[in-house]
Amino acid sequence: MTKRNLVLVRHGQSEWNAKNLFTGWKNPGLTETGVKEAISAGKLIKDEKINFDTMYTSELIRAQLTGNTILEIINQSDIPIIKDIALNERNYGSLAGLNKDDARKKWGEEQVHIWRRSYDVPPPDGESLKNTAERVLPYFNKEILPKVVSGSNILIAAHGNSLRSLIMQLDELSKEEILNLEIPTGAPIKYIFDEHGKVEEKLNLFE
Repeated sequence: MTKRNLVLVRHGQSEWNAKNLFTGWKNPGLTETGVKEAISAGKLIKDEKINFDTMYTSELIRAQLTGNTILEIINQSDIPIIKDIALNERNYGSLAGLNKDDARKKWGEEQVHIWRRSYDVPPPDGESLKNTAERVLPYFNKEILPKVVSGSNILIAAHGNSLRSLIMQLDELSKEEILNLEIPTGAPIKYIFDEHGKVEEKLNLFE
């Protein structure tokens, strides 16, 4: 029986994660810790003995570096890599580049919390999680899911909010439930699908 595997990985710690900055579509690289997280993710995925057909990632370097590191660890650097803006992190607009504590001082604790944790309230000039889902899910459903259903094994190296959007659909979570979901950096999540594109099993490989 064909196993249809989809593995999701949030990028390792970025330079701006370490500085407590809103990142969004800004493009910092990985910290030394982030590289180690990517290597660790690669080792966990290697244990699964999956031969991937394609890797999808965003247009941001931190996700690409994480994905490339994983492919090196599992000795599959020769597979096709598709980069698409649809998988980018949520755009934080005017918050991007700001220290989160400074943003709280400027706009207030409650307002920043609403921007960060509500489902459909975007920050100035930015995206809400709802907006992020509106670009991630059509791309996934059109470009990626059909390949999984046809028997391809797919790796996605992306971001906290683009992956939360995706997991909301895969796990059938409500708008309230998804707000409580935190995805650790460099922590692989494996889904196994049936021939109809329904999730049969979910495994957090980092646990």
